[in-house]
Amino acid sequence: MKQQNESIKSLDTLFIKTYGCQMNEYDSARMADMMKQAYGLRLVAAPEEADVILMNTCSIREKAEDKVYSELGRYKKLKDKRPDMIIGVGGCVGQQEGERIQKRAPYVDIVFGPQSYHRLPEMVKEIRRHRVHVSQTDMPEIEKFDHLPKAESHGVTGCVTIMEGCDKFCTFCVVPYTRGPEISRSVESILEECRDQLAGGTVEISLLGQNVNAYRGPGPDGQEWDFTMLLYAVAELPGLKRLRFSTSHPMEMTSELCQAFAEIPQLMPYLHLPVQSGSDHVLKLMHRGHDRATYFRIIDELRAHCPDIALSSDFIVGYPGETDEDFEATLDLVRRVVYDSAYCFKYSPRPGTPASKSEDSVPEEVKDARLQRLLELTREQSRAAMQQQLGKRLEVLVEKAGRNAGDMEGRTADFKIIHFKGQMRQIGQLMPVTVTEAYGQSLRGELILAGD
Repeated sequence: MKQQNESIKSLDTLFIKTYGCQMNEYDSARMADMMKQAYGLRLVAAPEEADVILMNTCSIREKAEDKVYSELGRYKKLKDKRPDMIIGVGGCVGQQEGERIQKRAPYVDIVFGPQSYHRLPEMVKEIRRHRVHVSQTDMPEIEKFDHLPKAESHGVTGCVTIMEGCDKFCTFCVVPYTRGPEISRSVESILEECRDQLAGGTVEISLLGQNVNAYRGPGPDGQEWDFTMLLYAVAELPGLKRLRFSTSHPMEMTSELCQAFAEIPQLMPYLHLPVQSGSDHVLKLMHRGHDRATYFRIIDELRAHCPDIALSSDFIVGYPGETDEDFEATLDLVRRVVYDSAYCFKYSPRPGTPASKSEDSVPEEVKDARLQRLLELTREQSRAAMQQQLGKRLEVLVEKAGRNAGDMEGRTADFKIIHFKGQMRQIGQLMPVTVTEAYGQSLRGELILAGD
């Protein structure tokens, strides 16, 4: 390690640009921990201040690659002035594009995928010694978790990735090709990371995976544990006040998992359960593996065990072959389920996916019109969900200072943001708050003090 430190003694600062999901946020935090331990690099808020710039990319959204190259153009100007700066592109676009990135942008020193960022210290060492390009986009079976340093707590809420990859192969999705097959960590390694975060002051943990409820990992008893068994084990850890997980697939929503919402006090009443479409015809085209009836059954079972559970979902409109009747079925599903929030997108082909080989048969103006109708409906439901909180006394986890002087910010059990007058010493505590105002994306309340 001393030799490594000497070889990059002129590097002091690190900037990480993160795109995409919570799993990428988690990966970026672990990269920062790793580079701090290996080389003492400290995080900075702007690329202009950095000796090492890392991009942790996402390939889910439209034109993801174009956004990466546009951002790289900014970094090239910085490197022209400081040639010793190291620039790396990681994450799903790094995996997908590979060495093509360095052919198009030769000033990029490192390209790495989501499964190989644990090798960053060695890659940096090689670049500093030999000034060569480095590319690591193979997919070793989840070995990175065996090489990462102890997780540092980065606040009262923390994330732990419990599995990687996806075996569902939905026709529109690039994740199986950039993250690889579903591979689960051992129960003990997950519990150890959770304990480390709790020891550092974290009180709420979110378990993460592309299909988190597909978890099947080796347990301490030598048997394979499923996701529900893991939830019960994590919930028993001392110091844990709240437990969440994301993202789930309907095909992995077992009756035992639905029941866990009633039986585990730490498990919060919120679930993100993507459905993508309300049409059986489109669901079949998408290779989702479930139909409307299955999804409705899951929702009914969840609400039977946890009547107040808040639900969110993902929707794609304008998928190739989607008819007006198919879209109306989606609106019908949204009306029947009633969501607290939803993420709605127009279909756009992702390179390398089966759907990209189909004719994009829905005209853009039709996609636009459908998207606006769906957004209008889901936003109306979101506003109603917020209005229903008025006057309620809710338990809030205080997370940080708010934007306005004297304000604190926290989240309710069902994941709604709420602001209220409070004090910094309350961070990390569960506090009772009465909701006094409801907005589109957040709530306002008054702290209930002892004796009130």
